[in-house]
Amino acid sequence: MDIHEYQAKELLATHGIRMPRGGLAYSPEQAAYRATEIGGEAWVVKAQVHSGARGKAGGIILCKTDKEVADAAEKLLGQRLVTHQTGPEGKLINRLYIEETVQIDRELYLGFVLDRKEERIMIVASSSGGMEIEQIAEEEPDSLVRASVDPGLGMREFQAREIAFGLGLDGALIGKAVDTILGCYRVFRDSDASMLEINPLVVSKNEVIALDCKMSFDENALFRRPEISELRDKSQEDPRETFASDRGLSYVGLTGNIGCIINGAGLAMATLDMIKIAGGEPANFLDIGGGASPERVAKSFRAVLADKEVKVILVNIFAGINRCDWVAEGVVKALEEVGVEVPLIVRLSGTKVDEGMKILAEKAPSVTVAHTLKEAAEAAVAALPKADKSAA
Repeated sequence: MDIHEYQAKELLATHGIRMPRGGLAYSPEQAAYRATEIGGEAWVVKAQVHSGARGKAGGIILCKTDKEVADAAEKLLGQRLVTHQTGPEGKLINRLYIEETVQIDRELYLGFVLDRKEERIMIVASSSGGMEIEQIAEEEPDSLVRASVDPGLGMREFQAREIAFGLGLDGALIGKAVDTILGCYRVFRDSDASMLEINPLVVSKNEVIALDCKMSFDENALFRRPEISELRDKSQEDPRETFASDRGLSYVGLTGNIGCIINGAGLAMATLDMIKIAGGEPANFLDIGGGASPERVAKSFRAVLADKEVKVILVNIFAGINRCDWVAEGVVKALEEVGVEVPLIVRLSGTKVDEGMKILAEKAPSVTVAHTLKEAAEAAVAALPKADKSAA
């Protein structure tokens, strides 16, 4: 789960990280008031969307008067900001962060990420900030400083000091950088974050200041972090994924037209590959999980059909913990209650498969039954022209 810049800054502030004064605004009038409230001679109006590269896309505007702040807010609010991270549809701007400007003497980069392979928190820093880390790694690899944290010991002060020296800092800045790095680590650890990035981290008048930052969190840990869950902004998410997530389903929206209902992430990935090989394009990744009841299967159909681009649905179940008769009952329930008006291909294998096949034959004769994954994928692709004709 991602959060907005201003939310990430509020979390960092609780651990003593310095940052420019700022305030949230939902209207041009409120934006101008925030600028007056903050004081100073210039302000930055920042679009709050879940994306990087906002400046390049016109989502960050420098203003020198209250009127310019209001005009910038009028320009941004209600628009969709398109960056290389959002895709062509962009992200809706429904709030702004008004922030004072600061003198920038140096720009640095500081990032924390969870390295799942090593099962450790990895810190990456660079003396070249203000650009994306991929660009830094490509253009200035020698500027990168890396460190990992032993989960049994936590981050030690000497590690933070080594990073500060690696960034070319000296004097009083070393101690301030150490405090910033350790504070970021504590925020990352205590909130079950999966990514924390400050870019740029600037040196300004002998202070170390977080000028921009973003954070992501492990969704599997949100049950024990209600204060983090409350920061979720559904307007920034794919509505299909929000619909499924609210119903406890693992769903990732894609751009194709063959809806997929599958159990197990590995089988789901194999099914997506097989659809591509057969010449089709999957519309989603959806894992119904183990022990799927008929009600859960019906919920999965509702989630898939929420995508109006779906022309065919492919159900692929290899039952171990699951039971094919439960899935078949769920298919029947979906046909009766949800109203599945697109071609439906079902492939069942594993526990109670004969019972499941019997249920489909007796109660859902319109369903196309496949016996192998290859057969199911090819049947789904073949059904697309029929679906287009019936829609026309």
